Amino acid sequence: MPELPEVETVRRGLQPAMEGRRITQMRVNRPDLRFPFPARFAARLTGARIDSLERRAKYLVARLSTGEALIMHLGMTGRFLIETPEALVAPGAFHREPGAGAIHDHVIFSLEGDARVTYNDVRRFGYMDLVPLDGLAECRHFKGLGLEPLGNTLSGAMIAKLFAGKFAPLKAALLDQRLIAGLGNIYVCEALFRARLHPEAPAGSIATKTGRPRASAHRLAETIRDVLTEAVAAGGSTLRDFAHTDGTLGYFQHAFRVYDREGKPCVTSGCGGTVTRIVQSGRSTFYCPLCQKR
Repeated sequence: MPELPEVETVRRGLQPAMEGRRITQMRVNRPDLRFPFPARFAARLTGARIDSLERRAKYLVARLSTGEALIMHLGMTGRFLIETPEALVAPGAFHREPGAGAIHDHVIFSLEGDARVTYNDVRRFGYMDLVPLDGLAECRHFKGLGLEPLGNTLSGAMIAKLFAGKFAPLKAALLDQRLIAGLGNIYVCEALFRARLHPEAPAGSIATKTGRPRASAHRLAETIRDVLTEAVAAGGSTLRDFAHTDGTLGYFQHAFRVYDREGKPCVTSGCGGTVTRIVQSGRSTFYCPLCQKR
């Protein structure tokens, strides 16, 4: 599933084509994706202007002139394909996985200026919803979501406050969307490695008994921001299913220091350790036992 940097990369790719433009026509080729589309989905979108295109955790949010917000989730294989007069894309120019042809083009937005944005999803795990703007924060998608890891509120003090007294493994706490929203398996592994923190250490170990941040909490906050920022700049960490809105691949995966490097030497100078893989809550965790001592 695309993680926060991938979704942010998609948002930035879609923004010039969609933001500020009116939807002149909607084509919906099936009644559902992971979930059924909202009632009168195409009719409610047709004629609406997209005032802004934002991201919340792993969701794309289009604020509409109609007083509603279009919420979009990419699922595992969702992608957007863009065609504008300035950048006409011939059929087949996009990078596609096998079977990701036009038969999987499920939603097509026709926009002012002859722009067209197509949502393609092979496995149909993505979904779209319409909710009132005045109830956006409390809608079922966002209610209870934690803070944004790329926002100004993420700090060592805030992480210590969130994790104080928790005995759950540090990695599990970082993946808890109720605490910090948008972090996924790849970037948590990378951030813990850079912060030299063991993934199985108790989450509360980065805070004192009074809830004040230890040095490890400040390191963790810094590495989370650094890893995410670098991944966004590199265009996300494309693995098997994710592709940019323009069809190109992201290259942050070439900068992975531990993720998917089981059995390979640790990249830390002078370490001499070997990257190890364990399973936590059904997910692979990669770490260096020497750099990340418990």
